Amino acid sequence: MLVMGLVYSWWAVLVLPAAILIGFAFAAIGMACTTFMKSWQDFEYITLATLPMFLFSATFFPLSVYPPSLQWLVQLSPLYHAAALVRELTTGAVGASSVVHVVVLAVLGVVGVWVTGRRLEKLLLK
Repeated sequence: MLVMGLVYSWWAVLVLPAAILIGFAFAAIGMACTTFMKSWQDFEYITLATLPMFLFSATFFPLSVYPPSLQWLVQLSPLYHAAALVRELTTGAVGASSVVHVVVLAVLGVVGVWVTGRRLEKLLLK
């Protein structure tokens, strides 16, 4: 992005820690989901969840393109928070919403780790 001239702020230095936070959040939630799977066929549910999240995350189109009735649903997506955080850091539009995105991703990560720990403890001590 820097070579192509798409970075407009020094806040972009924080994109690497943001990417680590995003990876942590998605890995933790993914790990928590896998503890509920009984067979290989259950992995189809992962695709069922990720495809709409990928399409309706405001990654390709701004949030304003979506109808108001759908905007609140888009904002529930963790990928929306990830894309918005990286976009705000690279464009320099850092504000209170950036803190909200960080908190949402951190809470998702912590909840995912907690659920994973509880489920593995229950499954291994049966």
